[in-house]
Amino acid sequence: MSRIWCLLCFSMIMLHSCKGTKAVSASGIKKLNTEKIIANHYNRSFNFETLNARVKVKYDDGKQSFSPIATFRFEKDKTIWVSVKMLGITLAKALITPEKVSYYEKIDNTYFEGDFKVLSEWLGTALDFHKVQQMLLGQALFNLREDKYKSSIADQAYQLWPKAELALFERLFLIRHDTFKMFSQQLKQPIENRNLTINYQSYQKVGNQDFPKEIYIEALQEQKRTTITIEYKTVDYNARVSFPFKIPSGYKEVTIQ
Repeated sequence: MSRIWCLLCFSMIMLHSCKGTKAVSASGIKKLNTEKIIANHYNRSFNFETLNARVKVKYDDGKQSFSPIATFRFEKDKTIWVSVKMLGITLAKALITPEKVSYYEKIDNTYFEGDFKVLSEWLGTALDFHKVQQMLLGQALFNLREDKYKSSIADQAYQLWPKAELALFERLFLIRHDTFKMFSQQLKQPIENRNLTINYQSYQKVGNQDFPKEIYIEALQEQKRTTITIEYKTVDYNARVSFPFKIPSGYKEVTIQ
């Protein structure tokens, strides 16, 4: 499971005012209704057509740890391509589209090809291309405009959680009060004893837009803990990109049951 988590993680937040004054909370953060918070989050979405980023990754699952350099390439809403290297040697590649997830890695000479339905059933939570893309861009994994949310101010951020929550699945979102970018996303499945926390430690300016600088991911399942830190070193957007990907012959297919 650790390899899939790692690859998916690279590859697996209107102003509300009264006449003359604006409401401010005790924390100094302006009070906004939930709809305004959500609208601002989407209004601040990173606007791009393509991305080419150099990324440093730190991975630790308690049994193994490594810190490769990776290249992420995006074509918005269409393709995410990942190439992972250590000491200048390509170790793995992943190609993610709305229809399919593919990857191969050279250490064990293995590969995987399958749709998100297979991965979602295996991981026990709905997963799709949009969620992976949003996670890497500092946006909410779920469409906040589709469900009804409550909000409050906590930890110098706007806190959102669904009004009606399924017992099997819990969501909590913390959105920055200044940029309305995501601060933290927390997803829990109590019955499965499975938790996923995604913290956006810092942001940087790419052009005149806010883009994640460092993302910290912690996945807990029973007694197993996996952490991934993604640090964007360089980000170039709206440049020409290509997505070379071919599974080498002789590799063994990984099956998920």
